[in-house]
Amino acid sequence: MGQSHFDASHLPDAAPLDEAGDIAAQMIAGIHRYLDRELRAADQTAAARLQSEPAANELSETAVQERRQEFAHIIGMADDRKPAPSLEFVCSTTDPFRVAATPTYDVHAVRWPVLDGVDGEGLLLRPKRPPSAHVIAVPDADWTPEMLAGLAPGLAPAQQFARRLVERGCQVVVPALIDRDHSLSGNPAIRMTDQPHREFIYRMAFEMGRHVIGYEVQKLLALVDFFTSPQQAPEDAPVAVFGYGEGGLLALYSGALDERISGVGVSGYFRNRRDLWQEPLYRNVWRLLRGYSDAELAAMVAPRSLVVEATPAPAVPGAPPIRHQEHARGQTTAPGKIEPAPLDEVAAEVDRARARFAAAGAADRLVLVEPPAAADGPGSDAALAALLAGLGVKARDEAANTQPRDARSDFDPAERTKQQFKQLVAHVQGSIDQAWRVREAFWNDADTSSLEEWEESTAAYRQRFWEDLIGRCPDPSLPFNLRSRPYGDSDAWWGHEVTLDVLADVFTHGILLIPKDIAPGERRPVVVCQHGLEGRPEDVITEDKDAYSAFAARLAERGYITYAPQNPYIGFHEFRTLQRKANPLGWTLFSFAIAQHEQLLRWLAALPFVDADRIGFYGLSYGGKAAMRIPTVLTQYALSICSGDFNEWLRKCASTDYFSGYLFNHEWEIPEFDLGRTFNYAEMAYLMAPRPFMVERGHRDAVASDEWCAHEYARVQRRYADLKIPDRAEIYYFDGGHMIEGTGTFPFLDRHLNWTPR
Repeated sequence: MGQSHFDASHLPDAAPLDEAGDIAAQMIAGIHRYLDRELRAADQTAAARLQSEPAANELSETAVQERRQEFAHIIGMADDRKPAPSLEFVCSTTDPFRVAATPTYDVHAVRWPVLDGVDGEGLLLRPKRPPSAHVIAVPDADWTPEMLAGLAPGLAPAQQFARRLVERGCQVVVPALIDRDHSLSGNPAIRMTDQPHREFIYRMAFEMGRHVIGYEVQKLLALVDFFTSPQQAPEDAPVAVFGYGEGGLLALYSGALDERISGVGVSGYFRNRRDLWQEPLYRNVWRLLRGYSDAELAAMVAPRSLVVEATPAPAVPGAPPIRHQEHARGQTTAPGKIEPAPLDEVAAEVDRARARFAAAGAADRLVLVEPPAAADGPGSDAALAALLAGLGVKARDEAANTQPRDARSDFDPAERTKQQFKQLVAHVQGSIDQAWRVREAFWNDADTSSLEEWEESTAAYRQRFWEDLIGRCPDPSLPFNLRSRPYGDSDAWWGHEVTLDVLADVFTHGILLIPKDIAPGERRPVVVCQHGLEGRPEDVITEDKDAYSAFAARLAERGYITYAPQNPYIGFHEFRTLQRKANPLGWTLFSFAIAQHEQLLRWLAALPFVDADRIGFYGLSYGGKAAMRIPTVLTQYALSICSGDFNEWLRKCASTDYFSGYLFNHEWEIPEFDLGRTFNYAEMAYLMAPRPFMVERGHRDAVASDEWCAHEYARVQRRYADLKIPDRAEIYYFDGGHMIEGTGTFPFLDRHLNWTPR
């Protein structure tokens, strides 16, 4: 080896790296601190916005509708509802037309159309005189409509607010919700899971821009369609929605979206949401805290009536966090619990919305009800009286405390739940089958007539991918503050362990290998070598990890500068919780990984021995996920190689028919909101063009099948052919498993980084 002009003991302008302990864990802890601050800041911004913009009623109709459209989008209302001209009575030769009857009202089992293949189902409580109001009474997820109507045990009479509303002269519909049981969550032919039904639906739907919340809001709004249709008499009877627990969430969301709802009652749900990440996964909503906190949603109800009943939320302990892979033992559900909110927290959140109600001249229409005892709620006398008063109707109380009896002999609500669950699963799976058409329409504006037109027309797609789907956190704002220490050396290279500052509390860490034969003034290409899940930089250098084949060291021996970054998917529960904290802010784990790589690229480009135009990215497994997301938006990367991850990503994430799919394991952080309708892996690779892109695929790799991988890659190859650069896209198959093999990828790097191996 020739002598280099570099000093092996340090890097230029580097301070000593003297951090002790687990630097990867420190990095994760720093991102947590950053996110904790951002969650507090978002909360403070919401409070300030509610005070500084009190005249929401002065907003243009267009602005109001755009706001509602954005909220409908993030809660997964991606489909047009079917017309709901009437409700269908559910009866048969064995189940009577009338479920129950009292002197003043009848009860019917009903069904109504919502979406193609999706119906709402529940009970209709119908007064025998013209109703004074139409009310959707929404139970908590673990309560059946029969419990809320007094037809089944489980609730005290004072808690049966559907029955008590019909006794006051209202026509009431009680919808059935997807519950928190897990008996249906899975595929018997593959694996059953411990995920609550709501989480199982959430995990597949989120990837498709849908959500269990959105589906159920659609079911409620389909009832509003029915109540406000000309067939209803009297036509001027107001519409209200009152819900408890999960039903309270749905009531608030529905009321914020639809002005036809004249009164909203929220019980056992309303609170500050800055700790949303600690609640069950099925409550996770993308970008919720960027304008849609509970107080801000309450403000969207103004000047209509809103009653907040401070009844304790249903206690849902949820699953405890899993700290290590070896402790999982089949647990796939995400940690998260529901606990009652302190009264002062509920009151403070209500107070935040008061300015909007006052500005709309409706200060008296925002009512906080504090039940004197937990037994008085949900649906206390005070709360129901306030709801009806807000509607401007006088309650009748002709048959108080009537207790109807179910005339069905063998009704099982579990069968109804099963049908409701199966409909939503089928709807999501059907949307997966049609997603390629949606993506083709989405990509209509990409111009393949020339490379120049392609790059210009795809800039907006890159921006959409980064900002709306991955989430773009602030650009790195800090000086490098480079710290380094020797990592070791070999006959071919010197190693340096380095850290760089990125954002406040956020830094990046990795290992740089510098070939010893770099001549003075020479600039070499760089390959960023990315580890996989729970990996560390040294994994891609040493011979200890068979899957990586020491590829960073092998490339350094070929004369490349290599850099092995620590990416933030390490620490099991700790890093997955980052995703929970980030999502309500419109960010993901990769928002931070991209920021770290932005800073890394700036530093590498500034090194005197690096050719900034020849920096490539090569990642395995979760590093392959990084290869599909980081270089696509950071165009300073000259090429990307995805190893051990490229596949039909949408089906991998959301399909119920693949044994290695993410629905069946503990990696609950994987879904990215609405990715399936915009960017599958082929479309991500489109954003690499005209830069070179390669897939490394082992035939025995259980990440996906060869067929899935080949199908998705064929779309990439066709696009590169459309652009007249077919030689810049390649796939290399080898007879092996989940690993770096290198035989096809190393020559690809040599060719496209213009390097002749030493």
